[in-house]
Amino acid sequence: MIPLSLLLFYIAVFTGGFFIVKRFFAGPKNDFTALKTVTFGDESAVVPARSASVISIVTLFVMWGAFTGSNLLPSFLHVSGPFIGDARFTYTLESPDGTRDDADVLVRVFPFGTEVEEPTIEPGSGFAKNDAVSVSQGRSVTILFDKNDAVTRKEGARIVAVDGKPIPAEGPLEIDAGSITMTGKGALRFAPPLGLQMEPIWLPPPEYVVTRVMETAQDGFRNFTLWEHLGYSLFRVIVGFALGALVGIPLGYAMGLSNWFRGWFDPIVEFMRPIPPLALIPLIIIWFGIGEKGKIILLFLASLWIMAIAARAGVSGVRISKVYAAYSLGASKWQILRHVIIPNSLPDIFTGARVAMGVCWGTVVASELVAAEVGAGMMIIVASKFQQTDIVIMGIILIGIIGFGIDVLMRWAERVLVPWKGKG
Repeated sequence: MIPLSLLLFYIAVFTGGFFIVKRFFAGPKNDFTALKTVTFGDESAVVPARSASVISIVTLFVMWGAFTGSNLLPSFLHVSGPFIGDARFTYTLESPDGTRDDADVLVRVFPFGTEVEEPTIEPGSGFAKNDAVSVSQGRSVTILFDKNDAVTRKEGARIVAVDGKPIPAEGPLEIDAGSITMTGKGALRFAPPLGLQMEPIWLPPPEYVVTRVMETAQDGFRNFTLWEHLGYSLFRVIVGFALGALVGIPLGYAMGLSNWFRGWFDPIVEFMRPIPPLALIPLIIIWFGIGEKGKIILLFLASLWIMAIAARAGVSGVRISKVYAAYSLGASKWQILRHVIIPNSLPDIFTGARVAMGVCWGTVVASELVAAEVGAGMMIIVASKFQQTDIVIMGIILIGIIGFGIDVLMRWAERVLVPWKGKG
């Protein structure tokens, strides 16, 4: 129910935002970019709509806050939360001789993590006595109805209906107060309405995560500060990627320029390319241990094949007309490599670098889940063992922000170093 509600809400905001921006905020454009048609390889024809980006981010945070009851949002934006208060229902007890009597049950549902005074209720005058129990929101409680009844289950008494409705043999009985299920021993299990909000143990509100970020930044986590955890992960990624690029780019150039190198290394590259880096973790641990060396070698292998394929594709994609033009002007092979091959292959290399950095960032986090004393992945896996969901969410968000920042930095470097991309 919750995933469907999230999906429908997201689709509604996307559709509404699209038409509102197009209708009221997107003025006519007469610049050259607006008049171009989108063609393959022409990235300049499509640029991201900043308004769409803002609406997208705001929508995600509103959904997060709405389905967690965040205090950062007004209450009218919250979806229905779990029931809190007093719930009542009536069960019908049948004695062994077939006579029946009704009794009321008072269930006090209190907020999670708080203490509540146990409720009381008058027992009544029949052989079925009234009961009162308490339960935390979002939880269920087993009601031993016959602990104060004149006739017990051991004597053959059984419940035949709740609020006048017979209890099904399988599955719960939905009533106004909540959900009733008959246990295998004939007791009642009551669950109050859950609503659509997530419990903090499953998904904490945004302010919980912000508070956890500040606490972890100040006090640290597992003998290391937050910045040390993130710094170690980033250092491993940069070193592993740099080594992979240092070997992969020359290898890709050699494969793109030489039939012999292409034939020799192509089976190796194409064999290793589809193997997930995580599949190599057991072998890396056996060969190099769980220290920094093993993690950096794993990241080196994760980026090596990507960079080799990107460089090879860049060389193969150079227009032959440019090579002929350079030859006609008297250029040597070294000059063609320096002034034609390398500049025209840089866009593909930067694309491969962005992909490789993303793969390395995901791989280092996963490798730290297996064996590490410090790092973002280690922080997440340790927190998950103690159900510290706010730390897990905090780690995921910080990993995503750093990964996004790396990609933005790579794109900026590409614009600065390869200004001719997309211009023929």
